[in-house]
Order: sequence, then structure tokens, then C-alpha cells
Amino acid sequence: MKAIFPVLLLALVLSLPGCATGPKEEVGMIIGGVLGGVLGSEVGSGRGRTAATVIGALAGSAVGSSIGRSMDELDRMKMSATLETTRTGVATTWTNPDTGYDYRMEPTRTYKSADGPCREYVLDAEIGGRTEQIYGTACRQADGSWRVIE
Repeated sequence: MKAIFPVLLLALVLSLPGCATGPKEEVGMIIGGVLGGVLGSEVGSGRGRTAATVIGALAGSAVGSSIGRSMDELDRMKMSATLETTRTGVATTWTNPDTGYDYRMEPTRTYKSADGPCREYVLDAEIGGRTEQIYGTACRQADGSWRVIE
């Protein structure tokens, strides 16, 4: 199984667009890259660990960029509302009426940082018949908005 995983990740990287052209894509790419690298590091072993980490980071960046590119202002407002008002462990779902994409977001942990409250979350996005999942963290800013942190 461990030998197949890097091959599958490489196939995913080659099948998704890899160029980010805007802030939404960059945020998604960063989050996805970090998570993919961590996953690749955990899956790989010995000499293969470095390759698995790199492949995981590339695959995660491509997936995160894809989700970020598909989100518009309405989706970002729904995410902010979920972070602000939804209890930990409770999911919020919505369908974007303009794109038809379905989203499910669940805050998984809330904690205080030096800058204010932060929340970890899981975001499932069904885009073009495929479901992608991103784990992220956002912190409330002084103006009340939520900012995704790296």
C-alpha cells in the first residue's frame, strides 16, 4: 500500500491544474501543500520519505488550489458565518446557487491564541462531481473577520 500511495498522488498532481492565479487559489494551495506534505511524510519511510513528502506537498497544493479557485464571495461569507456561529463538532452545509458546488464545513477545535480566538475546521467541497477535503485553521481578526492561517 505504501508503494502505491506516492504513485496515486503523482497521478493526482498531473491531473489537476497547478498554477495559482489569485488569492483564493494561493490560500488553498498553501493549506493543501502543508497538509499534503505532512501526510506524505507520515506515509513514506526511509529514503522514500522525502519523495513521499514532496509528492504529498505537490498533490495537496494542487487540490487546495482547485478548491480555492472555485470559491467565491458567497462561499467565503458562509465559511465566516460557520466559524463565527457554529458549535464545534456541528457541520454547516450549503450549495452555491451560481456554481452549483456543494460545501460542508465543520469546526473541529476552538482555542485562544495571542491574537484572539482561532478555530480548526474540515471543509468538504464537491466540485464537478468530485469531493475534496481540506483541514485548516482560521483566526478572528480585530475587525471581526476570519483569516485562514498557514
